[in-house]
Amino acid sequence: MSRQVLIVPDLHGRADLLSAAAERYPDAHFLSLGDAIDRGRHSMETVQLLLNLKEQGRATLLMGNHERMAEEGMKWYTRYTGTHDLGDYRKAMEGYQWWMGNGGDSVRRELGGLTLEKFPPLLTSYLEQLKRVVFVTADGEIHDEAPAEPSVLVSHAAPPVKHQQYPNPLSAALWLRPFEGPFAMPEGVTYSVHGHTPVRHPTRLYRHIYIDLGAYETGRLALLDVKVEGTPHVTVLSGHGDPGIGRRYTAFGESLPATTVNLLGAPLR
Repeated sequence: MSRQVLIVPDLHGRADLLSAAAERYPDAHFLSLGDAIDRGRHSMETVQLLLNLKEQGRATLLMGNHERMAEEGMKWYTRYTGTHDLGDYRKAMEGYQWWMGNGGDSVRRELGGLTLEKFPPLLTSYLEQLKRVVFVTADGEIHDEAPAEPSVLVSHAAPPVKHQQYPNPLSAALWLRPFEGPFAMPEGVTYSVHGHTPVRHPTRLYRHIYIDLGAYETGRLALLDVKVEGTPHVTVLSGHGDPGIGRRYTAFGESLPATTVNLLGAPLR
């Protein structure tokens, strides 16, 4: 019997939506696309829930570009504690400011202050456990390398490809946008799934599917049920937020059918 794998896009601190998903699908395995932190008000609670699910064997965690920014300062600060080289400290502070200027300030406010010298152990633990690209096979198993059998490629922003701005394919997988594709994929991959780029509706462009509905502000979280062959099913959990904001997001490609579940108990408008 195959395991149900549900792909969860950018949460950005929406612990309430993640908790609702975990309760609604108690037997599913959740595959987080990253960007679980920043922007929203409950990044640390979201991180804790993801780590709890992983410890229970119910989640696989991927890195997003926001996690990548969060680790940069800490990486160089850790190096500095061993070298005492002020050049390493300068890079640590530059990395910290990079993160703070791109959403990390919400984590600092949430914690009532945040420095590299007193970096939260919970966040460190989370950052250390993140993968960048995985492949899901029809039995629900998750692989770090492309398997011999048909699979679905899953990463934060795009398949790992060489790009003039990102020579390292694993970096490209965190940053590239749909308009920079279509992207080559390993043999046997039927389609790929990504977040990173907010879309109005779950969207297919070529063989790539994008499911980030801007949950932190719209209150709409897409969950994609992986099917290696055919069109995957998408459920959208609708909670507190302003769904109208989604109209500002770029429209492209083909909208995928989705079932909406209203978490608020009121009729959907």
